[in-house]
Amino acid sequence: MRRVEQTPPPPGPFRPGFWRSPIRGPWLTSVFGLVLLIGIPLIFVTGMLSYASYNPGLGRINDQTPDKGLLGFYLFDWPTHPYWLYRLTQGVHVTLGVVLVPVLLAKLWSVIPKLFEWLPVRSVAHGLERLSLLMLVGGVIFEFVTGIINIQLFYVFPGSFYTLHFYGAWVFIAAFVVHVSLRLGRMTRALRSRSLAAELRTDLAHTRPEPPDPDGLVPVAPAPPTMTRRGALALVGGGSLLLLVVTAGQSIGGWLRNTALLAPHNRTPGSGPNAFQINKTAASVGVTPAHVGPDWRLEIHGSGPTLVFTRAQLLAMPQHSAALPIACVEGWSTPDQHWSGLRLTDLAAMAGVPGAGSVLVESVQPPGPYSSVLLRGNQIHDPRSLLALHVNGADLSLDHGYPARVIVPANPGVNNTKWVHRLTFRT
Repeated sequence: MRRVEQTPPPPGPFRPGFWRSPIRGPWLTSVFGLVLLIGIPLIFVTGMLSYASYNPGLGRINDQTPDKGLLGFYLFDWPTHPYWLYRLTQGVHVTLGVVLVPVLLAKLWSVIPKLFEWLPVRSVAHGLERLSLLMLVGGVIFEFVTGIINIQLFYVFPGSFYTLHFYGAWVFIAAFVVHVSLRLGRMTRALRSRSLAAELRTDLAHTRPEPPDPDGLVPVAPAPPTMTRRGALALVGGGSLLLLVVTAGQSIGGWLRNTALLAPHNRTPGSGPNAFQINKTAASVGVTPAHVGPDWRLEIHGSGPTLVFTRAQLLAMPQHSAALPIACVEGWSTPDQHWSGLRLTDLAAMAGVPGAGSVLVESVQPPGPYSSVLLRGNQIHDPRSLLALHVNGADLSLDHGYPARVIVPANPGVNNTKWVHRLTFRT
């Protein structure tokens, strides 16, 4: 063991003198770490809320993680009040995830000497710490990369994004908790060792390395400074601010939507009553005008005989309206759209299940992800939950779900099923 410990490190990044930035050290690392300590738990919580909003407890139709076991311990009935809840939580989740990318990269840059520590493993305890570090770094890169790829609708995953991102989040957050438990005291001491106000006043000529530290973040042979610590903070903060400007508009809406350059859905498609964002077009999922032509019928199943209606018969029934947005898992959302149609709770009563506990909503689209969905009883009985036939005073367009679609308050957009042809109410 002594001979192994005395083995010189290989050339390159494993040698202490390789890392020479004079601003790298515990204080700067801790500043970035503090930002992530606040932001990452918020991303995790909003991500888990997004998972709950899909109502995975209703069954495999909604749940792509049937083997989650104890990881679903916190699940609850997703509410319909306030109606903009999912728009808020998912907008925060995606926007904050993008905004923190410069902070994450800066944090990884500040601790990169630790990743090349020699010897890689010196004891069992050190090995466990290194394993947690591997899980932490690998987990955070995996979660951020897959999340950003998903919001750009670039589906290159070797499986379901939903499943990969869910399990990856739990692996990462476990490593994050271990890391924070081990490093919180050191981070606190490092933050107290220097004044933020003083660093913001320090120019390049007076920039000095931090005192040597036991973690080896401070270089043993620092190079002359080419940037101040305030410059590094400004660079990272400016990058985050820029990403906020080019991302947040897809969730906030209004004139800011024009600045959402990173969002695939940052522009209003076309003009007229149906000119608002579309998650999936009819052509992309194989729905053609023939599927929703004159032969289309809505089937309603419940405790009695099957009810079958044409669209004209549905339009002849009492119509109700609701102003609701569409909010998608990719982070974009629409302003409130004015929908009109039949209340789901009225349809449940017609089916002979006035106290329905769930409804299976099936689309005419070919079988595939989200071609059907289960909604909870509280979603059925909210008076704003509709089988919508019109939007903004006009017929639904084919891409928006003609001849009928579901719209439910605070529901993820993908669960507001389009091209509905069958509703099965259950107790």
